[in-house]
Amino acid sequence: MDQITLTPIKHMTGEIRLPGSKSLSNRALLLSALASGSTTLENLLKSEDTQIMVKALRQLHTTIELSEDWQQCVIHGHSGLFQPPSNTTFFLGNAGTAIRPLTSILSLIPGTFTVDGDQYMRRRPIAHLVDALAQLGAKIDYLQEDGYPPLKIIGGDIKAGNVNIEGNISSQYLTSLLLTLPMLEEHDSRINVFGEQVSKPYLDLTLDIMQKFGVHATHEDYHTFTIPGGQQYCAPGRYLVEGDASSASYFFAAAAIAGGPIRVYGIGENSIQGDIAFLDVIETMGAQVQRTPDWIEIRGGQLTAVDLDLNHIPDAAMTVAAMALFARGKTRIRNIYNWRVKETDRMHAMATELRKLGANVDTGEDYLVIDPPDSILPATIDTYGDHRIAMSFSLAALGDAEIIINDPDCTAKTFPDYFNVFASLAAP
Repeated sequence: MDQITLTPIKHMTGEIRLPGSKSLSNRALLLSALASGSTTLENLLKSEDTQIMVKALRQLHTTIELSEDWQQCVIHGHSGLFQPPSNTTFFLGNAGTAIRPLTSILSLIPGTFTVDGDQYMRRRPIAHLVDALAQLGAKIDYLQEDGYPPLKIIGGDIKAGNVNIEGNISSQYLTSLLLTLPMLEEHDSRINVFGEQVSKPYLDLTLDIMQKFGVHATHEDYHTFTIPGGQQYCAPGRYLVEGDASSASYFFAAAAIAGGPIRVYGIGENSIQGDIAFLDVIETMGAQVQRTPDWIEIRGGQLTAVDLDLNHIPDAAMTVAAMALFARGKTRIRNIYNWRVKETDRMHAMATELRKLGANVDTGEDYLVIDPPDSILPATIDTYGDHRIAMSFSLAALGDAEIIINDPDCTAKTFPDYFNVFASLAAP
């Protein structure tokens, strides 16, 4: 297994420019392919997840022109649904932002398709989405374990109508429906969400990009969504993919812990991404934050523990958990049940690795309590194939101990060059 050794870092400072958001990149790729006209995507993220989406779209006969660094991408849209491809088996790795929307899109297309993923994806539930599509007439079978990929989809039978779906597992299921249902020709669709909808900012992001591509939907306090049918995505000409706010959180946290200043370009105070709310959390913990439309700068301070509901920023909540190692007092992160159904069981993984570093950790069904050690212990961190675990625990190197990260290349999912960028900010 590959490893990277991080020697103790006493101070971090400098400037970086963020790669594009994974969530926005994959949404923009899909909508550009469905749109009428051609779209130029700028600052598109080049990562495992986006490469998976590009491969799937090309399999669906989409013409995509890419520069080597992916900073310029031109997509020629289909002006509606894809035609049935000759290769009907889609392997989508561990890319949730690809498998969820493509499952819905393929269920609209006449034909029989197989959708599968890697060993991690086969442990990520998809039953809530499959059940919702079945309410509209979809025919989807589980090829192995009920509730999980791989799937067999017999497409072409979906009709607009009412859908009931649980909101407490993942916003990606609802995003998948929102992106798909406007293309149904007859009647409007209505989605009724039962329970508390998690990760609401990701739904705002979905609705925002749909609007930029000429399609609209409305909601009533995230409990009821109304989606007019017979809509057509239209190319906006150019679409700039905002820098990834989740990836920014590690550099914001590094500055908060190790002094800074660190200035991050590619994201600003008007970001449409939910994880920009991470800045409010680190201000509460004691960091100094300067916001502008084009960049954000962080300086450190004495960090104190927090007790917060972070359901709205589940990815950045992992960064908060790593920051808790450096904060005075016990940090409690609440309402994060959906950590358990991400790329891995993040509740188990975070607790296990934090304990290696000397923290006392208590977990429940949907919370994590971290009592930091007097000093961080040397440790070898397992990453469980999860990019966010690898990046979160890089922050442990800001203590006094050597930290070894197993399988650092798992960051290729969203930020292939992460550890090089992180090292570039370490002051001598």
